[in-house]
Amino acid sequence: MIIVMGLPGAGKTTVLTKAAEQKSEYEILNYGTLMFEIAKEKYGLENRDEIRKLNAEQQKEVQALVGKKLSEEKGKVILDTHCSVLNPDKNFYLPGLPYSLLKDLDVNMLVLITGEINELAERRKKDTSRVRAVDPEEIREHDQINRMYLASYSALTGAPAKIIINRNGKLEDAVKELVGVL
Repeated sequence: MIIVMGLPGAGKTTVLTKAAEQKSEYEILNYGTLMFEIAKEKYGLENRDEIRKLNAEQQKEVQALVGKKLSEEKGKVILDTHCSVLNPDKNFYLPGLPYSLLKDLDVNMLVLITGEINELAERRKKDTSRVRAVDPEEIREHDQINRMYLASYSALTGAPAKIIINRNGKLEDAVKELVGVL
């Protein structure tokens, strides 16, 4: 399994989708979609952004159920997810991939897609379909947390880690880097 993570607004899913067009042998699973399907049924959520509003124990419970499902996956799988999740109260970060989930996965590579902080702020401002922080300092903090978590995930799994910077107007460069990993 290759795990592709990204800071919200970094273009992770866009980069991943374009890379997968060139590597069609991979199945892409979206962690947030899997979590939402479970959380919707268990807690009556109406949209994915509400997952962050669940308390830490509820989020861990949903993560465990997703982890069980993912541990059963075989073949060439790319997991599209977030490295960390910021609680909307901004009181804490929750690991997107806790050890309880990682220990049961066969991880071959970890990839973090991020961007220049000011570019990410501008992208988020333009995307009115999602609820995300637009303050550059908040984005910078989240990016730093993600980099620390990436290193931790790599140490826990033994899988190599790669950071891809998706710059404005340079999508094809980021896609090329990801294809190189696949």
